[in-house]
Amino acid sequence: MENGLKQLAAMSNRYGADADYVLAGGGNTSYKDEDTLYIKPSGVSLAEIRPEDFVAMNRELLTEMLNAQYPQEDEAREALALEKMMAAVRVPGAKRPSVETPLHNLFPYRFVLHVHPALVNGLTCGMDGKKIAEELFGDKIVWVDFVKPGYSLAKYCKDALEAQKAKTGRSAQILILQNHGIFYAADSVEEIDALSQSIMDALKARVQKTPSFAPAAFCTERAVALAPAIRMLASPNGQAIAEFVCNETAAAFAASKEAFRPLEQPFSPDHIVYCKAYPLFVKKEEELEAQYETLKAAWTAYETKNGYAPRVVAVEGLGFFVCGADPKAVRITKALLRDAMKVAVYSESFGGAHPMLPEFVDFIVHWEVESYRSKVSASAVSAKRLQGKIAVVTGGAQGFGEGIAQAMADQGAYLVVADLNAAGAEACAEALCAKNGAGHAIAAAANVAEEDSVKAMVEKTVLTYGGLDVFVSCAGIVRAGDLETMTKKVFELVTSINYTAYFLCAKYASAVMKIQHRFAPDYFMDIIEINSKSGLQGSSKNFAYAGSKFGGVGLTQSFAYELAPQNIKVNAVCPGNFYDGPLWSDPEKGLFRQYFETGKVPGAKSIEEVKTYYESKTPLRRGCRVPDVARAIFYIVEQEYETGQAVPVTGGQAMLN
Repeated sequence: MENGLKQLAAMSNRYGADADYVLAGGGNTSYKDEDTLYIKPSGVSLAEIRPEDFVAMNRELLTEMLNAQYPQEDEAREALALEKMMAAVRVPGAKRPSVETPLHNLFPYRFVLHVHPALVNGLTCGMDGKKIAEELFGDKIVWVDFVKPGYSLAKYCKDALEAQKAKTGRSAQILILQNHGIFYAADSVEEIDALSQSIMDALKARVQKTPSFAPAAFCTERAVALAPAIRMLASPNGQAIAEFVCNETAAAFAASKEAFRPLEQPFSPDHIVYCKAYPLFVKKEEELEAQYETLKAAWTAYETKNGYAPRVVAVEGLGFFVCGADPKAVRITKALLRDAMKVAVYSESFGGAHPMLPEFVDFIVHWEVESYRSKVSASAVSAKRLQGKIAVVTGGAQGFGEGIAQAMADQGAYLVVADLNAAGAEACAEALCAKNGAGHAIAAAANVAEEDSVKAMVEKTVLTYGGLDVFVSCAGIVRAGDLETMTKKVFELVTSINYTAYFLCAKYASAVMKIQHRFAPDYFMDIIEINSKSGLQGSSKNFAYAGSKFGGVGLTQSFAYELAPQNIKVNAVCPGNFYDGPLWSDPEKGLFRQYFETGKVPGAKSIEEVKTYYESKTPLRRGCRVPDVARAIFYIVEQEYETGQAVPVTGGQAMLN
């Protein structure tokens, strides 16, 4: 038994890691001996399952389950069948077994693999699927027309398998379920592999058209304008992501209402569980204002009809938006959308698309077991201070910026780490994802002093996450020098990054936030400049920096007046000296070296003496640290009644009058 479970886990991991075979980590596998069946539980990915994760089931009770008498009414019948299935679990408190457990028990073979390859479902979801399957495979397979899942399906399959055995004198090893997937059964993993490969090879030879997911051209401006609207329609409190998807196949399906028709109805129960029953198609309008009105009307009509918001939205002539509560939910729905596209394309070789019938869709939408699967597939969300906020941090590859990005991610924000240092931004984003989960951060190479670069950075943010809630303008430089030695070129460099760039960032960030306000008028957003104590008081022989920071406070107050009607708060955080960061401590370009070389600290004979001098000027006797600034940012975001402020975080070195 132990070796069998190891083989089962290895087979499960292999098929589970192949996106051509499973959907959203789904599918299921089993291993059995004479008395016990070991099955994958719900909510556990095939790609990650371990031998000890399989649920042990009493085979005798599973057999009795299908021979029992049940009520005719759907809800009562399925509830009783579920109760009997759960009674067959050998270890109390074990995870819930797959709903398809009774089907696994029907096969008199040790190993069973149930998967949903898009290529196979091109056949099972094709109008001529059954006819072609019989032509290709004859009595090697048992085809089962779509039956309501649960007990009804298990009982139907039992009768079909028994009829096949009576006809051929042997137990079938391949069971194909219309609009659902395929079962393989054998006494060895090697034989399972051979069966699977034979089916896939035969179908590949039959397919005349394949999908292409190569990038496709689209109107970036229109996609960026619609994503924040869709995100806030999906969740007016900002707890949603709306990622834009466009590739050659997606563009083809979104081209028109007629082209979209094969995707209007779900192909399988899995598409319903993860993507809801129906996607939303929105008609194209030439003018953006008209497009907004059409989108809102279509969304309202959808919610009124179905009782829930769509998770997939197609906009005619543009592409698709995939909505979800978090990156995991979006990733799953994207995978199911891609699978639906594959199935639709493959089905053209099998008589055209044959989606599930409306009565079966309605049954699954309200079926308790699928509701349970949907719940266990959802991500656990804890209450954190920035939970679900989409944030950009410029200068995020190092120093204060990197620390701020890490602190915000720790509090539940999704981060866009923007920096001229592209490699550093990538490294930071990868570290945030490793800690918080895939999709929780991305990198954006950005020169904040260049308008096109800032625009592209914001566009990448919106196309990935659907909007923008907190923009932290942290990128900055210092070039010390007195009036005699400061050059115009250096002065303008400091100004372009510390002052002009803040204007550019606020311009493009606020444009996105205004769209969000239009569709969620009560939602608050934030633009935050990481300023400096030098923005509160002058700095000898450092006027280029101090002047740019004084200007930043002026911009902050002015932006605050202008953007308040859209619930966009604009504030500045003015940190004291961050002595531990590269700005001060870099051995070649750090301020300690610059100040020592320019003689800013009279009598200092070493860089260490310069550092000691500055530390002594702070009442709290230390430099500013990342957590100090992060707490100020959290306060600003949480405080709805604060805008236009320059919040000092200086340890008392700079005090407000």
